[in-house]
Amino acid sequence: MELSLVPIEKPEEINFILGQSHFIKTVEDIHEALVNSVPGIRFGLAFCEASGACLVRWSGNDPDLIALAQKNALAVGAGHSFILFLGSGFYPINVLKAVQNVPEVCRIFCATANPTQVIVAEQDGGRGILGVIDGSKPQGIEQQDGIEWRKGFLRMIGYKL
Repeated sequence: MELSLVPIEKPEEINFILGQSHFIKTVEDIHEALVNSVPGIRFGLAFCEASGACLVRWSGNDPDLIALAQKNALAVGAGHSFILFLGSGFYPINVLKAVQNVPEVCRIFCATANPTQVIVAEQDGGRGILGVIDGSKPQGIEQQDGIEWRKGFLRMIGYKL
């Protein structure tokens, strides 16, 4: 078995969701879940088919995000994995439950805008995701000023009252 790190290539501000599902129906069902969850959402989605033609299947409504999803899905190349890039101003918190509720979705590896590397194992022509390295390691323990900043920030952006 060979292990490798595959970096997710994307603009810094773009959020994405990396997950695993079990059927090509995933592509249409995630597309429907997104457009039914957030009016006007912009996205690109790609899914790595694990049998048959073994193609990167795709959908979306933003050509640049679709191309980004296709490129990264092909680079990761793990069977039944999907990657979903969200347009500027759209965040995983707004669609994560909808994606998780798609019947084919088995797991979510990450939902982030951070620099990310995917840990991939390859054996006998197949590939699988073992996990991800998402962002940076902690630099310390949150203190009172950090608590105040966090609470203020969440209220400023409208996620808390």
